[in-house]
Amino acid sequence: MWEELISRHDEVEIHLELALEEGVGLVPAEAAEVLEGYLSALEEAEVVHLLSHPDDEKDALLTIHPGAGGTESQDWAEMLQRMYLRWIERHGFQYQILDYQPGEEAGIKDVTIEVQGERAYGYLKAEAGVHRLVRISPFDANARRHTSFASVFVYPAAADDVEIEISEKELRIDTYRASGAGGQHVNKTDSAVRVTHLPTGIVAQCQNERSQMKNRATAMKILKARLYDLRRQKQQAERQKLEDTKKDVAWGSQIRSYVFQPYTMVKDHRTHEETGNIQAVMDGNIDRFIRAFLLQHAIPTAEGGDAGPSEQKVTPS
Repeated sequence: MWEELISRHDEVEIHLELALEEGVGLVPAEAAEVLEGYLSALEEAEVVHLLSHPDDEKDALLTIHPGAGGTESQDWAEMLQRMYLRWIERHGFQYQILDYQPGEEAGIKDVTIEVQGERAYGYLKAEAGVHRLVRISPFDANARRHTSFASVFVYPAAADDVEIEISEKELRIDTYRASGAGGQHVNKTDSAVRVTHLPTGIVAQCQNERSQMKNRATAMKILKARLYDLRRQKQQAERQKLEDTKKDVAWGSQIRSYVFQPYTMVKDHRTHEETGNIQAVMDGNIDRFIRAFLLQHAIPTAEGGDAGPSEQKVTPS
């Protein structure tokens, strides 16, 4: 990366020197393009430099839950899923939907996505928290404005060499019939698996695969990541207690607001970063918010790097 920056910097200098020699009053279009590319690469290098915590290099597990509000909030959760999938594609990352529970009328009740790519967790940890939507509801016959909430949780994927001891005696494993469109094999057998870690109360589930064995393996993968994240949080307890940062998915607890009416604006309440181009944001252009968050949390902890935001509590819908 640094070699690329040096090369781009040299290229900018050459273009500017040529412009001065030729006595051009304004920077030529080609030189301006080279300069813009250099500044963009410099900004990206700055963000990478901020991702210094050991977990920042890891893949990420991203989970989206709708808040209270039924169909409206479930639709908002699906809109957020689309936004993150677009962001993942923009960055050339790979992803796999580990668990997906559709809403009864529209949207989703829950989704867990594994994001694979260099520094995936380092970037996505900025998205953990409550996201608030204000719009004219398409589900309201009177076209009234509604406010909806959804909660995003982000965990670093636990590497295969990370030792997380899970005793079978500490697990309760339930099987059930998967929800979704009827007529499919996945809905006709008890292939869905829900694993509860009794000592912590953490629940992981999967219903995507036809095989109960595959669903169980995926649920255990999710459980391992959440237990690893819990261990991280305990290690950071001296700096910030988890209970002090838990918030309900409701008024006053959001990290970011997305306003479609009566005006268009996306504003991050932690960093005050905002934009009026809401369509670009919903198409996955959220890097400005991630960068602002990382800059705000640039002060390293005792472990080295930012510890990342804690999980927030979901109010059942």
